[in-house]
Amino acid sequence: MDTAKRMELIRSVGEEIVTESELKELLETKSRPVAYDGFEPSGKMHIAQGVMRAININKMIKAGVRFKMLIADWFAYMNNKMGGDIEAIRKVGDYYVEVWKACGMDTDKIEFIWSNDLIKETEYWETALRIAKASSVNRIVRCSQIMGRKSGESLSASQIFYPCMQAADVFRLGCDITQLGMDQRKVNMLAREVGPKIGFWKPVVVNHHMILGLSKPTSTSKNPEDILLDMKMSKSKPDSAIFMHDTAEEVKRKIRKAYCPEKQVDLNPILEYCRYMIFDKFGSMTIERPDKFGGDVSFQNHSELESAYIRGDLHPMDLKNGVADYLNRALEPVRKHFDKNTKAKKLCDFVDKCRITR
Repeated sequence: MDTAKRMELIRSVGEEIVTESELKELLETKSRPVAYDGFEPSGKMHIAQGVMRAININKMIKAGVRFKMLIADWFAYMNNKMGGDIEAIRKVGDYYVEVWKACGMDTDKIEFIWSNDLIKETEYWETALRIAKASSVNRIVRCSQIMGRKSGESLSASQIFYPCMQAADVFRLGCDITQLGMDQRKVNMLAREVGPKIGFWKPVVVNHHMILGLSKPTSTSKNPEDILLDMKMSKSKPDSAIFMHDTAEEVKRKIRKAYCPEKQVDLNPILEYCRYMIFDKFGSMTIERPDKFGGDVSFQNHSELESAYIRGDLHPMDLKNGVADYLNRALEPVRKHFDKNTKAKKLCDFVDKCRITR
């Protein structure tokens, strides 16, 4: 695959690339650059972490990137996920891997690494301390959004050190590309800033879009980051997200009650599900409607769908019904895996019983 096609694939993943010229040079000079993402094991996996993440990582692999997935158990501990129970966190990490296997992620070509293994290295802590020494406290506090924390929120001492460790991950994993969500942008930019100062490199940043939660926005903040954080999918708000082993009936119920303002594209989570998951996974979309409402209608891409929606040619409820059908098709292999695989089922049962903490 030539550089232009590789660039096109990675552009389809990144809502923002810092910078495209650096990415092009990287692809031209390194046959298999290394990219990574990291996840806190923090409860049931939602569809953006599962289906959408599988789509994006598979694109990166197709573009010739060697992908490393960091299962950030100690980060979840520092952020008080699962009540700060490290053993529970690790079981949730095992559950995550089972979900990724079932939802179509090309896991055979991914290297899974646990934070628990990285932090045993003396060099890891040396790198984290050098990053901390090269950064101001204010600069680190501004990174608190990466932990799902709003601006001005009180942080523990461990959460202050969290961004320094996350930036250290980039260099200890040998990553040329950080391929995380837009919510992680600030720490990725921190890695770019401090890397050359402490003898490392400047990683290319490929930030993917963060899918909105299904609930109507409620934030009164004037800070756009806080508004988007308010609309983010949340495990502590079950109806704000579709989870990877929700039943077909749960999917339909959540989608039907979801925020979907008529003729409005901005901040419309249902249209985001179409754009970032359904069209990528299925290629096109057909919405079934009774003849009296215009009959079935097909769309070849999200632009066609959004144009029809803005014109009022597609009613929100018809769109919702179609989206629920496609999501259930995407989730069916996961349901079957967790139903038939004994190990996966035990892990899922464990996660279901856990208390989710923010």
